[in-house]
Amino acid sequence: MKLVNFELEGSTCLGAVKGDAIVEIPLALDDILGRVAEPFHAALETGRRVMPLGQARLLAPIARPGKIICVGRNYAAHARERGAEVPTQPIFFLKSNNTICGPGDAIVLPEVSKQVDYEAELAVVIGKGGKNIPEDKAYEHVAGYMMLNDVSARDLQSADKQWFRGKSCDTFAPIGPWIVTKDEIRDPHRLRISLTLNGQTMQDSNTGNMMFTIPHLISYLSGTLTWEPGDILSTGTPEGIGASRTPPVFLKPGDSVSITVDNIGTLTNPVVAQSSTNR
Repeated sequence: MKLVNFELEGSTCLGAVKGDAIVEIPLALDDILGRVAEPFHAALETGRRVMPLGQARLLAPIARPGKIICVGRNYAAHARERGAEVPTQPIFFLKSNNTICGPGDAIVLPEVSKQVDYEAELAVVIGKGGKNIPEDKAYEHVAGYMMLNDVSARDLQSADKQWFRGKSCDTFAPIGPWIVTKDEIRDPHRLRISLTLNGQTMQDSNTGNMMFTIPHLISYLSGTLTWEPGDILSTGTPEGIGASRTPPVFLKPGDSVSITVDNIGTLTNPVVAQSSTNR
């Protein structure tokens, strides 16, 4: 099932995509995420209103996640293109939740950066919280999957000697366009992942190239923190980022960035200058 947040009659509603339509689900997303081991069909059958998918304004599937945890250098080819060592254990960093925006929302280029980059990533949505989770039980805590664009200001990263500020600018985590529940994805490590910039393919890989698997990442980090429903784990980007190209390619106003992952869909966002948005 594809779970969406969408705008209906001036309100934000939860729905399920059914063919070319969205069926409203009269439940909160937290209620759905907490029932990852149960079928969702009963909730779908109680849907009240229907909207054509093509006419709906889709919103970020999770508006204010408690944690956005990202994995750095989880694809060996990406580590090498950055001139970095291939890690022997996962590297984690946080993005703050002010970065969240939805499908079709603009990525806003901050005036303080001239080197804003794209990063296509498969994101995992946590459905059931827990700590000290055994690796063989990790999927029991997964609600589903979506895309996340880990937009990054490379010059801020370089100036700060760490990643947080450069990855936590407003709008720097487009997510969506929906959450595909885990029962729809047989193996999240066998999915083609690609990114186009203005129609040109810039990244093209497969999630099978991750060095650290989703169960390992969930289990590994659960040894020191408690996962909570609605948390997002973004699993890293493959090679092909703009900063590693010759010459470098950075986002500019008027660009359009699209991430596509097999069996999930496509997430597209325009790029605008900060000066063209309200302050």
